[in-house]
Amino acid sequence: MHPGGDAVSRFGATILDASGTRLSHEEKAFFREADPFGFILFGRNIETPEQVHALTSEMREAVGRDAVITIDQEGGRVQRLRPPHWTGWDAPLDEVRRAGPRAAEAMRLRYRIMAEELRALGVDSNCAPLVDVIAEATHEFLTDRCYGDAPDAVGEIGAAVAEGLLAGGVLPVVKHIPGHGRASCDSHLELPRVAASAEDLRAVDFAPFARLADQPMAMTAHVVYEALDDLPATLSPKVIGTIRDEIGFDGLLMTDDISMKALKGTPEEISRASLKAGCDVVLLCNADLATRAVVAEASGRMSSAAQARAEAAMARRQVACEVDIRALKAKLAELQ
Repeated sequence: MHPGGDAVSRFGATILDASGTRLSHEEKAFFREADPFGFILFGRNIETPEQVHALTSEMREAVGRDAVITIDQEGGRVQRLRPPHWTGWDAPLDEVRRAGPRAAEAMRLRYRIMAEELRALGVDSNCAPLVDVIAEATHEFLTDRCYGDAPDAVGEIGAAVAEGLLAGGVLPVVKHIPGHGRASCDSHLELPRVAASAEDLRAVDFAPFARLADQPMAMTAHVVYEALDDLPATLSPKVIGTIRDEIGFDGLLMTDDISMKALKGTPEEISRASLKAGCDVVLLCNADLATRAVVAEASGRMSSAAQARAEAAMARRQVACEVDIRALKAKLAELQ
């Protein structure tokens, strides 16, 4: 596969999910045709280690390549893998506060351990780190998923999280670029609007993302930044331009889930608008097969630039060095 090759050789500009614990015949046929860039797993897709590994294998077999498979495994309320088969994690903010000045090292170890569990299942990406900066207005759906209220510290911890994941062979997805911390409502339910000045956004919200601008993948925020545009970031060429040119992120840019209620319009309208704005790939979650097909059709194949970024991101996957997970867990416990 050559970066920027002909349209037929490019990946579908989507990341999609499955309805259950194994692919149906209809899903296999659909994924073979749509050839999404990657897949995402949810709780409904997870029962046992053996079952998850079989599902990820089916996903890759359907597209005929080593597609990226991601998951939301932050800890706390947002973790798809849970006991008894996998480690149960406290919310990230609780971990950070316990570790105090050693938070970056603790979080690096935490996500290196997570990476080991993910790779054993065939999952090679995680939607973390989350480097939104806590503000007075931060909605409760987000607060304990954050790492703090100081941009420099958040950036340092976020870089450590990414390092831990990459060391374990897992691609990090930095979120929610360019910053969700000032949002006072839940973007799953409504569209947040942020009235902060451009200067304040640059000094606080954008700073951790600039620190992580070299990471392979990032996820947009469904948030309006009134100082920049009246469109939510995911649909705004101006905000995407800020992400690329000012923050300096040149990795693969995926939307947050386009089925969230923050975005208005039909799935196909939102798909086209996000790609036109400058996103590389559309994330659609929790949809029926018919909707997935509509979004795949509307999104089409990746642009030449998006394909090059996708291949660069995939090239960042590495074979993890063998580690003693029990020793890592013991070391993490000492830092808490």
